[in-house]
Amino acid sequence: MEKQCFKKAAFVRMLINVLSVMCLQPADAQTGACYGTIGDNLPPATEVVSLCNQYNIQRIRLFNPNPSVLQALQGNTNISVIVGVANEDIIGIARDANLAKSWVQNNILKYGNVNFRYIAVGNEISPLDGGSAGAFIAEIQSSFINPIVQFLVNTKGPFLVNLYPYFAYASNMKDIRLDYALFTSPSTVVSDGPYQYQNLFNAMVDAAHAALQKVGGADVEVVVSETGWPTAGGTATTVDNARSYNSNLIKSVRNGTPRKPGKPIETYIFDLIDENQKSPEIEKHWGLFLPNKQPKYPISFTK
Repeated sequence: MEKQCFKKAAFVRMLINVLSVMCLQPADAQTGACYGTIGDNLPPATEVVSLCNQYNIQRIRLFNPNPSVLQALQGNTNISVIVGVANEDIIGIARDANLAKSWVQNNILKYGNVNFRYIAVGNEISPLDGGSAGAFIAEIQSSFINPIVQFLVNTKGPFLVNLYPYFAYASNMKDIRLDYALFTSPSTVVSDGPYQYQNLFNAMVDAAHAALQKVGGADVEVVVSETGWPTAGGTATTVDNARSYNSNLIKSVRNGTPRKPGKPIETYIFDLIDENQKSPEIEKHWGLFLPNKQPKYPISFTK
């Protein structure tokens, strides 16, 4: 997860999971969770899968093809999975078709009873510069972004982005209201032409929509592959704020954004369970659940 501080109040930098090379199912409004494994006190993968079933978490994102997790997911067809290709593997796979085939064979086809949704290539690569209209960084647009967006247009694949209103708020509390970050503002906070925003998350998603539109990707689906709010370790990191953000997020994404009203946003909350071996301290406290599988606060993934 990126700890970059955001500088803009309404439309800010976003982190891009470069593309989804395999789109196996269409996006929908189901909110899921990211399943990180950087901890020495985490429950076994089989118990985590049972936890997801218990709380109706039907989408999970894995940052890498963890064999024990994928094995635990075998036969759990009600849980669909985003699996990531590690950044360090991208260049080799891109250059060697046999290596790419081997990766798919060992990490996808080997687990024939796992309900794979997307394969995400790369994590926290940052080619986006924010502004009130949303735009990609000019230096890399033609060589990096344009081919990716064209690929997604041709394959009808989604564009995956990591969005963190928390970091925007924590780095600029003078200009960003807490209720705007937590989905609790009672009225419009930011106006951008015809678009009215009551929460920062929607403004961020629409910045991605605007940027995609400028490079020919107006119809490309935006999937929010990471978002969340920590419960400790930093500014405004309370259990109540995390509960408010994540609970309101689940409700909000069903309704779309001002630019895409009525179009639900497939979204993944970071993190499923606290990871105690991450650093700095704030990185350890994003989980919906404690390592003993107890929820930190009430939350419902049921539609």
